Amino acid sequence: MVTASAPGKLIQFGEHFVVYGLPAVAAAIDARTTAKVERSEKHQLIDNRPETPGYKREKASQQTDSIQRIFKAMGVDGSKVKITLGGDLVMASGVGASAASCSAIAAALNAEFNLGLDLDGINGIAYEGEKGYHGTPSGIDNSCSTFGGFIRFEKALSTCKSLITPLDSGGSFTVVVGNTGMTSNTTKVVEDVRRQMEKEPHRFEKIFNMYRDIISDANLALKKKDLRKVGELMNKNHDLLRQIGV
Repeated sequence: MVTASAPGKLIQFGEHFVVYGLPAVAAAIDARTTAKVERSEKHQLIDNRPETPGYKREKASQQTDSIQRIFKAMGVDGSKVKITLGGDLVMASGVGASAASCSAIAAALNAEFNLGLDLDGINGIAYEGEKGYHGTPSGIDNSCSTFGGFIRFEKALSTCKSLITPLDSGGSFTVVVGNTGMTSNTTKVVEDVRRQMEKEPHRFEKIFNMYRDIISDANLALKKKDLRKVGELMNKNHDLLRQIGV
């Protein structure tokens, strides 16, 4: 029996834009998901994580798909594994709840079955698990959950390889998160935006260029530890998300 844990995440810049190969900035948070893995006579999943009301029900089929993808990618017979999820990360849209569970499950299976994966390997498995929830995930959520810390993330669309650069946050800081109580189907949102972009490519390119300016200014503000400026830029980033329909 092995228990592993992984943190949730918050994206400061680049939510959704990262899907189109634009750079994003994100940070792991100190709330975590735990995954206890035990060998068993049959497959069992016990989910004791705190949730936004209705989250578990809405994500149930995606969770099943995700865990099966993890078993397949790791070459583990899931029919004889019991998984118990817990921790203090509240299941909600936007905090990387699915990624934290994927990373924690992958880490626990890796240890229980002596598979010898390093963090890069665990991150790759977690990415496979994220496909069950998001279809074509960018990889930023599972990277935050697996490696922790404060990162700049960029995915090369031509090779699908991710460039992950650790950032200096100047120490820990407090972020206040408001939970609307609503859950979101990321796969559907991504598909809707992509369809809209195909209809209005010039408008989207203009918005992407505006975002490039924002992330450039954000990099400078973060280096200077100018949190007020960072906040102003996050507001501008959010306005662009509204414009693309997220």
